[in-house]
Amino acid sequence: MLRRIAAALWSKFESRDELKKFGFLAAIFGVIIGTYWAMRPVRDSVFGSMIGLKAYQPFAKILSLILIVPLIIFYNKLIDKYPRQKLFYILCTAYAIIALLFMFAFMDPSIGLANTVKSPYRIIGWLWYVYVESFASLIVALFWAFTSDITKPEAAKRGFPLIALVGQMGNMIGPRMLNVDTLGFDSSAPLVGIFSIFMLSIAVFLFLFMKVTPKSQMVGFKSQEELSSVKGEPVKNKKKSGFLDGLKLLLTNKYLLGIASIIVFFEVIVTMLDYNFKSMAGEHFPIERELSAYFSQYAYYTGIVATLCVLFGINSIQRKLGMTASLVLMPIIVFIAVVTLRINPVLPVAFWIMVFSKAVNYALNQPTLKQAYIPTSKASKYKAQSWIEMFASRSSKAVGSGINIFGGRLPMFYIFLSTTVSLGLIGVWIFVAIFVAKTYNKAVKENRIVC
Repeated sequence: MLRRIAAALWSKFESRDELKKFGFLAAIFGVIIGTYWAMRPVRDSVFGSMIGLKAYQPFAKILSLILIVPLIIFYNKLIDKYPRQKLFYILCTAYAIIALLFMFAFMDPSIGLANTVKSPYRIIGWLWYVYVESFASLIVALFWAFTSDITKPEAAKRGFPLIALVGQMGNMIGPRMLNVDTLGFDSSAPLVGIFSIFMLSIAVFLFLFMKVTPKSQMVGFKSQEELSSVKGEPVKNKKKSGFLDGLKLLLTNKYLLGIASIIVFFEVIVTMLDYNFKSMAGEHFPIERELSAYFSQYAYYTGIVATLCVLFGINSIQRKLGMTASLVLMPIIVFIAVVTLRINPVLPVAFWIMVFSKAVNYALNQPTLKQAYIPTSKASKYKAQSWIEMFASRSSKAVGSGINIFGGRLPMFYIFLSTTVSLGLIGVWIFVAIFVAKTYNKAVKENRIVC
């Protein structure tokens, strides 16, 4: 029945093993996204309660950028040292242990959530914000690097929409079930302990995936050079890897820079939209519990819209119309969002603009970008992608936050500045999207890696 549903929505899977593979990967991704989107409301409500959203959220995003650099270096060291699945086990276990420590800290009457005095000197609030941001960067990036490494381009067209669908179902179910209202908690502190359990379950599910998935389903894109090495033909000697290899690849390859630019354009613009939305929400809901519940509702509706997008075949745009149409659609949607918010700058409008912008990004834009890594080398999939997903993403949020900080001092000029920057980036974004799609299509057709 599942095969018939999947075939009706996207395309027919080649075998039962292929469906089982993508079904398992989809379940893992669903847990990752469900956990992260349940953490996001707690991230913002805790930070708003301890530090203050409107005044200090832009600085928190800049702090995330500063701390992400040593984290990327550490991550790249681990990639060289451990197999890809073991790296998953290590990171998920480490995040689970840290989550337990945060739970105990939040329960403390003096430094925890019982203390309602807002101050920029409450270090735990800053650490919590950066911790949640890093979880999204590391675990999601590692998942997609692993998945694209074991998937061929044609299989990705069938399997990635299924992964996106279950991921967005996690986006919907996670914040709906794991929130203070549903569970009846007085604060968000106990939720953090529950997040720890789900983080450990990610490692367990991946362990089971490695045990039950046939080796025939663990084969990814092979370039002509890699096929030659299998046949015993001579290939160029590999250079010794280093932790800056990914950054070098990113800075010297137009294709990777194009992928990074698409992420940067989206994040800069949405960071400005997000600041407007959360500033208004923070003023409307001053109590941590109420703000957490409101942000959980936002996450829940984002999941609903994203799930409906996948169910009604938004991913078919990529399969039927190609990579170009899929990548160009997102800047058009963001353009509509920017113009709409400038015409109606009120909380309900900001709420739905953020819901639809995030939903379409998660349901269409991100799976398409992940597919763009398939005709690349392992160094690009793991190392360059880590710099793109973590550093480029955080850098763009820092840029957007810098504009938000400046705008907080000059509100009238901020409206003009943020709108001008957004529209200018959208114009460039469309041309970059066309270039990335054209390069991808050519590489797949010629059976070669781009970089």
